[in-house]
Amino acid sequence: MTIRTIGIIGGGQLGRMLAMSAARLNFRTVILEPQADSPAAQVANQQITAAYDDPAALTELARLCDVVTYEFENVPVSAAETLAASVPVYPPPKALEVAQDRVTEKRFLNASGIETARFHAVDSQADLDAALADFGGEGVLKTRRLGYDGKGQKVYRKGDSSDGGYEALGSVPLILESFVPFVCEISIIAARGTDGEVRCYDPTENVHRGGILHTSTQPAAITQDTAKAAREAATRLLDALGYVGVVGMEFFVLKDGSLIANEIAPRVHNSGHWTEAACIVSQFEQHIRAVASLSLGDTVRHSDCVMTNLIGDDIDSVPAWLSKPNVLVHLYGKTEARPGRKMGHVTEILPFRD
Repeated sequence: MTIRTIGIIGGGQLGRMLAMSAARLNFRTVILEPQADSPAAQVANQQITAAYDDPAALTELARLCDVVTYEFENVPVSAAETLAASVPVYPPPKALEVAQDRVTEKRFLNASGIETARFHAVDSQADLDAALADFGGEGVLKTRRLGYDGKGQKVYRKGDSSDGGYEALGSVPLILESFVPFVCEISIIAARGTDGEVRCYDPTENVHRGGILHTSTQPAAITQDTAKAAREAATRLLDALGYVGVVGMEFFVLKDGSLIANEIAPRVHNSGHWTEAACIVSQFEQHIRAVASLSLGDTVRHSDCVMTNLIGDDIDSVPAWLSKPNVLVHLYGKTEARPGRKMGHVTEILPFRD
């Protein structure tokens, strides 16, 4: 089948950058997003303004598109399955099902031979008390679903009271994860085509502030063995899911260089934004290539770089960034800067390290 039109569920900045890359390859894009004039719709050919699970909207999206993808992992699985009955959906709905629940995600990673932090499912205050006791009174309590950028989390350290902790996070299904004695955090962006070919970008070293990614630096301060382990883990994950498209996979790096998987994102990922400045083929073009059954592009990095997110009022620093040499500025078409809101990013190209 010849792909001419790509549907994108979600109208945020990731959908925007996917639509821009699709246009460069002569594809039309249709956005499904409840917010009118979304960042993605500003650069796409058409927007269907409706809820992600609206039956009429899904029917229309399938009618208009040759293939459908999505820009965020909280797309209703039922919506993806409905679409998949009449049009290819990549990544497959199974990837959404795994990524949307942190317990399911960790069990799937473990079953695929990928190590994670120890964890307990928490469905009551009694579960929380027992889990904390098993972890020596400390750990990170998270909602199993819908948490992102540090939201829906509570950190327990030895001596902290757990009283009311389950209720404080909404009395919803939770997970308690053990602390990991990591020396740095990295992520890898990888892609798998419809023919099963896998290509990985170099792992990047990430720094978070307030639970939100602040910088991603290339190269990461890791050994070649650690980088190889990240590539192997990503490949195992993609193959286990029968995946098509780009995935982001986050890891903790331990003192001995071994890896503990933190989480996966079945989509293009914030920590891969540097690829648009330091690679011939960005993660966004790579994703479009994958879902359109085209050859995957080269992932070789031609420059060292640092990508910095512009969060909230950081948007005011854009004139200063624009005055610097070797800086790519990418803004997301959002009119209101709010605390914690991603407004854009900048990638500064650096000389290769000796």
